[in-house]
Amino acid sequence: MPSGYSSREDPGQMKKNKQSMADLKLRRLTELNSRLREDLERERIPVSQASKSIISYANNTKDFMVPSIWGGIPKGEDPYVVQTSGGCCTLM
Repeated sequence: MPSGYSSREDPGQMKKNKQSMADLKLRRLTELNSRLREDLERERIPVSQASKSIISYANNTKDFMVPSIWGGIPKGEDPYVVQTSGGCCTLM
């Protein structure tokens, strides 16, 4: 009985495809390894120190979007108010 199944590709091509897949996998693992090394080298600080830094910044930096804490803001100092140009119009 003749064999009804045969490879569509030659064995050399199949070997090449497997090698290229292995190279792709190796490249992905190498890139992942380098990203993990970068994360490992990143400076770390304790949560308590980070919290103190955030609280200090929030207490010392005036936020114009929270007038209930900082009080009213003169319109000249408010960067979020729409500036008017003086009411002069030109019609053409």
